[in-house]
Amino acid sequence: MVNQDSSQKVRRMMYRRWFLSIVMGLSISLGNHLILQAQSPDTAPVELKALITQIDAAANRQDMERIRSLYSDQYVSADGLMFDEFTHGLEQLWQQYSDLNYTTELLSWEQKATGWVAETLTTVTGNREESGRNIQLEAKIKSRQTFQGDKLVRQEILSEETKLTSGEEPPEVTVNIPETVKVGESFDFDVIVNEPLSDELLAGMATAEVIKSDRYLDPSTMQLELLQSGGLFKRVPAAENPENRWLSAILVRSGGITMVTHRVRIVD
Repeated sequence: MVNQDSSQKVRRMMYRRWFLSIVMGLSISLGNHLILQAQSPDTAPVELKALITQIDAAANRQDMERIRSLYSDQYVSADGLMFDEFTHGLEQLWQQYSDLNYTTELLSWEQKATGWVAETLTTVTGNREESGRNIQLEAKIKSRQTFQGDKLVRQEILSEETKLTSGEEPPEVTVNIPETVKVGESFDFDVIVNEPLSDELLAGMATAEVIKSDRYLDPSTMQLELLQSGGLFKRVPAAENPENRWLSAILVRSGGITMVTHRVRIVD
């Protein structure tokens, strides 16, 4: 029963992660050029700041009509998601969470010939009730956004971390994982339970998967195993080509469940 319940919760987390990864961050990959040319948020045009504020406001109201007016019909993400897929997933998430709160901070911006490129950090929080349990969602997404006129047209996620908890005492964890690694390098994914377990049983599982558009809408599931230590420790093999990966983990104890997902960018 624990395995089935936890696997269902992880699948729901994957859907939420999909939305969190794209609702606020749209851009093309500009590499070091963006870093060299980026300007302070204090100098950003009023119009750019207003667009970011309007997106936050529309998301907080769960106003799909307004969201559609702010996104280009030609929108596509660096992960391969198209506009219709984005809005479909967003509507699914809003059916589950009625109180999501979005706060976006402008980190830097750059003037381009056709508009602006902005780097932002979005924090998302929310709660929902399911089968008498409270489920809490927390996420941070750092991304680049490309604006053409008054539309968002493309995205690249630079980093993302999502945590989903339920129960009265979900495991408090520390996650150790790099945001970026080079092609040919393996790396570690450690999710450590902060408090002593004593004689309490702990179950969990960690997975790694390449980020592709079809995985947003059909996320993988996890089968739990009893753990012999206070956390999960996974060595991730090296990749042969540049790609993005999701590293996900679930930890279950008698007091609750904690699920985390982090994005790792593998670059040349």
